[in-house]
Amino acid sequence: MTNYISTFKALSDHTRLKIVWLLTNINEKICVSEIVEVLDEYQYNVSRHLRILKDAQLIEEIKEGKWVFYYLSPTTDEFSQIIKKAIRSIPEKEMTKEMTKCKALLALRENEKII
Repeated sequence: MTNYISTFKALSDHTRLKIVWLLTNINEKICVSEIVEVLDEYQYNVSRHLRILKDAQLIEEIKEGKWVFYYLSPTTDEFSQIIKKAIRSIPEKEMTKEMTKCKALLALRENEKII
């Protein structure tokens, strides 16, 4: 039961929900600096939210050179699939500004590398 509670607690914050929504809908890994710019949040706050999402096993990280990228954890059970489907169903119009910023930032990458 603890895993379910931590999932719902992690998603109860609007910033964390936005982060998971972005990761769900862009289907790419993104770094802290990109999330900071997309959500117009302070780096400290974004890092704290990412830690909470990681502790809830909703996201994972991978280090590539000096960058740490975050991506959705693979769905391993029915509960995770339902949660991700529910998040994916949030209309994009609710996140138009953030999605536009995110797509523009991802377009600036060269060979999938941040410049």
